[in-house]
Amino acid sequence: MPSSSLASALDVELRPDKPALLCVDPPDDPPKWAAEHREALRAQVTEHGALVVRGLGLRDTAQVGAVFGQLAGELITEREAFAPREAHLPGVYASTPWPANQPMCMHHELSYQLQVPGLMLFACRTAPEQGGATAVADAEEVLRALPAGLVERFEREGWILTRTYNDEIGAGLTESFGTADRAGIERYCRANAIDFTWQPDGSLRTEQRRNAVVRHPVTGRRCWFNQIAFLNEWTLAPEVRDYLVDVYGADGLPFNTRHGDGSPVGEDVVQLINSTYEAHTRREPWHQGDLLLVDNIRTAHSREAFTGERQVLVGMGDPVRPAEDCQALEASER
Repeated sequence: MPSSSLASALDVELRPDKPALLCVDPPDDPPKWAAEHREALRAQVTEHGALVVRGLGLRDTAQVGAVFGQLAGELITEREAFAPREAHLPGVYASTPWPANQPMCMHHELSYQLQVPGLMLFACRTAPEQGGATAVADAEEVLRALPAGLVERFEREGWILTRTYNDEIGAGLTESFGTADRAGIERYCRANAIDFTWQPDGSLRTEQRRNAVVRHPVTGRRCWFNQIAFLNEWTLAPEVRDYLVDVYGADGLPFNTRHGDGSPVGEDVVQLINSTYEAHTRREPWHQGDLLLVDNIRTAHSREAFTGERQVLVGMGDPVRPAEDCQALEASER
């Protein structure tokens, strides 16, 4: 069925300031419903970047896992996590723990990996009293809105993520690499283009250079795809940044980002990226039982501050290695 007919067939509501919304009558068997509508749902995600499905009544963890599996196939086991999160089932995780009163700014999940999730799946078991939306922003629109000079530099140089693993902040070695064995960690780093150094105190410091702009694997369009602002020191709350710098030093932060030539990313650049994301943000409050599907290459996502209890389960699927060297691709097309 052509994508232009899918919205009508599924009664998808398209809204300028919100993600696409599909309201359905509660099915007796949500996993079966998901399997029957998989292709139509996935086509909508490709076309619009994100889709909220309301009415499925998802509450049970096993049911959520089954729906995720029907829509994404085999779910991805998370590696290189920046913060620990609870696994409820293989490939089904709790959302990343983050203070409820602090927003988690826009990012593309695991965009610092060589192979990334192409599809993000979220299911709301308990909706917060206020706030807490998983908002989205179109990476093509953000790319067009950012200053050309900034984009050109990051596209030419890429960006660098530095991490220092310790036992107090962020994900530990086992949570990030699936093992605490040094040899196993080193094999993983070599296989995934990650430079590593073991510090005298036994801690691990890593550095990886990645592209900031990639081609979407289906549409071929250029997307601003990175975590330059999200994992930068200037995105942290000032009191948190000051504490971490005081304890670990400016070069020992649990994570930070730099320009591809190794120079610092300034606070002004981080603020510009985050403000551009905010100008292109679409948000829909969670309802209990909602399902949210996000094209992880096309669409960044965030988590807004909230009050009350909030339980959102997360899955990742469709592993893909995004097209690289966008400038070289463009040159070949001219």
